[in-house]
Amino acid sequence: MRLAVADYLTLGNALCGFMAVWQLAAAQSAHLAGGGTGPLDRGAVAAAVVLLLVAAGFDLFDGRVARRLGGSGMGAELDNLADVISFGFAPAFFVVAWGTLGGGGALPVAAAAAVLLAVVVRLARFSCQSPGCGNFTGLPSPFGAMAVITVVLLDPPVLLGSAAVVAVAWLMVSRIEYPKPRGRMAYAVLVWIAGSVACLTAWAMDAPAGTALLYSGSSLVLVLLAAVPVYLLTTRRHARLSVPQSPLPPPGGPAD
Repeated sequence: MRLAVADYLTLGNALCGFMAVWQLAAAQSAHLAGGGTGPLDRGAVAAAVVLLLVAAGFDLFDGRVARRLGGSGMGAELDNLADVISFGFAPAFFVVAWGTLGGGGALPVAAAAAVLLAVVVRLARFSCQSPGCGNFTGLPSPFGAMAVITVVLLDPPVLLGSAAVVAVAWLMVSRIEYPKPRGRMAYAVLVWIAGSVACLTAWAMDAPAGTALLYSGSSLVLVLLAAVPVYLLTTRRHARLSVPQSPLPPPGGPAD
């Protein structure tokens, strides 16, 4: 079967996810072989995160390209497989690597398993939903993966970090609605990805304000993920209250 243009974007998504895992695994192996302790080299971690951000960019536009230029019969299956690699297995590996170097034991491994299972369940549920819905049910897996990696980059205590990762996994399988990035919102997300890459590059190059930019951007990501569903619920409630109510009929029924 011939691949469509959108399928090549999907394959790019999967390739970036695989390369991110390989980059992190190679850095961890070299770190442990050299007898290193503490966190990994920030350049290696930043390279892996940038690859996942590029994968998120591919995922953002492969559906738009498929709708405009047409897709192949196996496009949906390729997309689900790529998402499991880039936004399920890769962030789970980040959590395992972080927990291994931090001496967290089995707790980070359990949190990583929760992330991987949440992505699989979320993608299976998404495949069964009608395509005309204007919102995602549950946190989309690319944003969930970025939230998990944000937690890892902030390097909190193992118990707190594992709890935050499990909370992100719950958001992905929850019934909380998130708006789909369409039109200007899609380009705003692309700008956000480019800004994240710039911040990570500054952090990896040990720029004077790189660490501050990393922590500020990471905190903003986590606040944004929590604020979006609250904003959506608030606007819906306001819309319901602003709808004029139809007057009740007078008591006693119609007059004779």
